[in-house]
Amino acid sequence: MKIGYARVSTKDQNLELQMDALEQEGCQQIFKEKASGAKADRPEHRKMAGQLRKDDIIVIWKLDRLGRSLHDLVNLVTEIQDKGSGLKSLNGSIDTTTSQGKLTFHLFAALAEFERDIIRERTKAGLEAARARGRKGGRPKGLSKESQNKAMIAETLYKEGKMSITEICKHLRIARSTLYKYLKLRGVKFQATQKP
Repeated sequence: MKIGYARVSTKDQNLELQMDALEQEGCQQIFKEKASGAKADRPEHRKMAGQLRKDDIIVIWKLDRLGRSLHDLVNLVTEIQDKGSGLKSLNGSIDTTTSQGKLTFHLFAALAEFERDIIRERTKAGLEAARARGRKGGRPKGLSKESQNKAMIAETLYKEGKMSITEICKHLRIARSTLYKYLKLRGVKFQATQKP
């Protein structure tokens, strides 16, 4: 059975283009949702994956509709294949029901592994360079596990620069002084251009 999956990131975006293409492809069932690809919890996606049977084919408009990163995509496709199912992307050369599609997928998987190796090497080199300058890595002293997690999230949000200091504090439900403490403990240099 062909099962369609359509997703848009925001409520303002429209699913019609994807839905039309999936219906034209002959999908007998279509799961649709409006959720960010960065969200780990996508109920319709989970429901679709839960009901997959052998020889089912998941059809998507584009690869980015299914996963948020190459690593996630490789994991999802592996899960689909483990169930004896296939994946077909209407805009792209991925169709794991064909030999060429499987080859393309395996190339993606190899690239994802290469990307992880590079990240590991850079992290190791960065830690060694920091140690050489007298800085110690590891978890910040005196923070609970929850606070350590919030400190990592605060660092990521701050470095992305998409949210203001006030928005980050509201999002994490922390005081401004706590945010600065977290950033200092994580070794983040403060930017004069960051919005207050």
